[in-house]
Amino acid sequence: MTPPPNPVLEAVLSRRSTPRLTEPAPGRHDLERLVQAAATAPDHGRLHPWRLIAVTGDERARLGEVLGEAAAPEQARRAAAKPLRAPLLLSIVHCPVPDHPKVPGWEQLAATTGMVTMLSLLLHSHGWASIWRTGSAIQAPQVRKYLGVADGEQLLGWLYVGTRCTPGTSAERPPLDTTVKITWPDDASG
Repeated sequence: MTPPPNPVLEAVLSRRSTPRLTEPAPGRHDLERLVQAAATAPDHGRLHPWRLIAVTGDERARLGEVLGEAAAPEQARRAAAKPLRAPLLLSIVHCPVPDHPKVPGWEQLAATTGMVTMLSLLLHSHGWASIWRTGSAIQAPQVRKYLGVADGEQLLGWLYVGTRCTPGTSAERPPLDTTVKITWPDDASG
């Protein structure tokens, strides 16, 4: 018997990072609803050790100017154009709770990345596309200052969000060889 279609499984299997994005992007209400859902990702202690800074409209060009300042002179123009690749950029800021008695830093970072992964799946399942981009600019003092990233916080990059420029195109992924990724204890019952 064939199991019924599972929309969650289908979203996970069909989601792809999308480098070419255009309008529209989710509006404030839709984004807040999706972030609310993404916040249910595993998070020991429910610390929510993250925050997102939405960059849209003309603010993308202003972020681009700062990225251009942070780049090497020969890369400045290219760096300045990067935020214009999508109608919405979500700056991903990891905000760990220092010296937490039960939740170590690595686990808080895992919660942050889990939330971003969940958000990218939710965006995909609602018809939008995204790609998580990083680069040396995440360390640049002028970029951190512009975004208001405080000492003790870590800029993890940007989730570029919008609509796929060429609908329906996504590269097929070869199936994962799970035999080399999952170890099963020997079955003693033979």
